[in-house]
Amino acid sequence: MESLDRRRRVAGLGLVVLTIAGGLTACSGSSGGDAPAGDAPAGGASQAAGGGTYTIWDPYPQFDDSSDWVKLLGQCGTQAGVTVKRTGYDTTDLTNKALLAAQQGNSPDVLIVDNPVVSTLAEAGVLTSTDETKIDTSAASPNLLAAGQIGGKTYGIPIGANTLALYYNKDVLKKAGVDVASVKDWTSLTAALEKVKAAGKKGITFSAIGTEEGSFQFLPWFWGSGANLTKLDSPEGVAALSLWTDWVKKGYAPNSVINNTQTTSWQEFATGDFAFAENGTWQLANAKKAGFPYGIIPIPAKDGGTAPAPTGGEFVSIPVQQDTARYATTQKLVTCLASTDNSLATDTTLSYIAPTEEVQAKQVEQNPDLKVWVEAVKAAKGRTSDNLGTKYPKISEPLWKATQAALSGSQPPQEAMAEAQTAAASATQ
Repeated sequence: MESLDRRRRVAGLGLVVLTIAGGLTACSGSSGGDAPAGDAPAGGASQAAGGGTYTIWDPYPQFDDSSDWVKLLGQCGTQAGVTVKRTGYDTTDLTNKALLAAQQGNSPDVLIVDNPVVSTLAEAGVLTSTDETKIDTSAASPNLLAAGQIGGKTYGIPIGANTLALYYNKDVLKKAGVDVASVKDWTSLTAALEKVKAAGKKGITFSAIGTEEGSFQFLPWFWGSGANLTKLDSPEGVAALSLWTDWVKKGYAPNSVINNTQTTSWQEFATGDFAFAENGTWQLANAKKAGFPYGIIPIPAKDGGTAPAPTGGEFVSIPVQQDTARYATTQKLVTCLASTDNSLATDTTLSYIAPTEEVQAKQVEQNPDLKVWVEAVKAAKGRTSDNLGTKYPKISEPLWKATQAALSGSQPPQEAMAEAQTAAASATQ
């Protein structure tokens, strides 16, 4: 029997429309265009426990029934002795439908959601914890698992992750006389950009747009300075924003970064004029089509080492069911999807780095190009980690607004970050 407190939280959801901070292009799910693979009925309360049909909702509408992903879902159902009915939704649409289904007491059996959404659904009482459903998360990397933790409990298990690093154009760096091995911290990176500009080429492109994408791309520099999201206007946080601002002022980064999405900044890099581009695992296929030799290095922290970049990727979670007898079979489905045996194929299909070291090693063995991404994921952290949970979106928005203000020249970094901290503190009280 679910607790009275949980039922009250779900009942209080109403017709909420979430604006969850979700770095959507940092995830494998489509952001639109492909129709869901059939509107499946939710499976929770309407079906008998044991056997029968179990529903899975995921944010991968780009995969149809012939895909390896959907075939895996069917195989996991067969192993559990049930039929799987799967529906793929756009990421934002999925969140809203999950909230509505929970309010109606008709949630799917398995819900795969973008990791920043987990804490919101958990706080609303939509999800079970792994303690309740006995999901074994011990093999998952702690830094990835943290994105699904709040209040000392874990709500699901990561299916994989992606993150950010720096792509570089070997020809541009060679022309500028830059040895990429020398780029180890902010000082050496800035020196490399100066040389590139002096050689008549362009330095670095990234996304600083006034949305979650802008925050997503700024976080490696913010965290790499040693700053914390609970104190945006710390000296470290101001230093990170000053770095970006100085690059734009000196012409090392183009003014277009203010409006760039991760897609348009990649298009700039693909022209062959830029030395560096901050982007993600999901651009690997495009990099191979770029027509010039490229390499990848982790984003450097201020004083050296790899900066913590934010994680993209989804969690496999189990929504609350009125009929708790369903959990035993659902647990089998989730365990199958997250198993070591299936993880390698799944994360290759979804263009993710696996959440366990064992499978990460197999990925690098199959594709040595993934080594730098494995290193970046090991250093990464969830945006809702540090027990921020649903506070994160309320901090992210002032952060991207501060970035926009500083890069546009309307406010100096210190003033922009001070204003952002005031707004974030007020919103998270």
